[in-house]
Amino acid sequence: MIRIVEAQHRIATNRLTGSAADQALLEALADDVKPNLPPAARDLPWLLASPFRYGRGRPSRFRAADTLPGILYASEAIETAVTEAAYWRLVGFARSPGFRRPRTPTPMSAFSVTVDTPVAVDLTGDAPGRWTHPSDYAATQALAIAARAAGLAAIRAPSARHAGGINLAVLDASALVPPPRPHSSWAFLADGDGLIATREMSVAALRFAAADFALGGEPA
Repeated sequence: MIRIVEAQHRIATNRLTGSAADQALLEALADDVKPNLPPAARDLPWLLASPFRYGRGRPSRFRAADTLPGILYASEAIETAVTEAAYWRLVGFARSPGFRRPRTPTPMSAFSVTVDTPVAVDLTGDAPGRWTHPSDYAATQALAIAARAAGLAAIRAPSARHAGGINLAVLDASALVPPPRPHSSWAFLADGDGLIATREMSVAALRFAAADFALGGEPA
């Protein structure tokens, strides 16, 4: 499975400290005030563990707002992972009227991880559109609650943003097999009301417009 996040080649706290020791102290202090990780995630590398730490604020497809633990979302193909990341970046722009979009590319890192679970929910054979409503997550969230109660670790589902794409919602961190492996590097550049995603050292580029996702001044 593939997940894409903002570039990990540097740590954001670098600019706030004058030495490696000070940075380590700052990171430790920050960890003290973060939500607790579920037991299954505590020994995972932070790239894999972090999604399970957070669940506050806005809901996601398989998680209601203000629900912990969180969920790790990943995709079976890089194009799907990039499309999902581009969608949420454009949603952020749409929710911030008057925001001046970045004029320089934002570096993004894709990594892959193995998911190992004997039983998972597979929604890809259901009627098209049943689980991919652009904004109504009631059915998928209810399904995830039932899946967790039954001890199921993951849900495989069609992407609502990339036609033909497949995503995996990992509900239980114990299904992840570390380490995460580097996959590819991308640059996301705001372009008008859209976004261009370009793969490093490649001619591959994906272009997205707000209209592709039915995003106007406010997302659906």
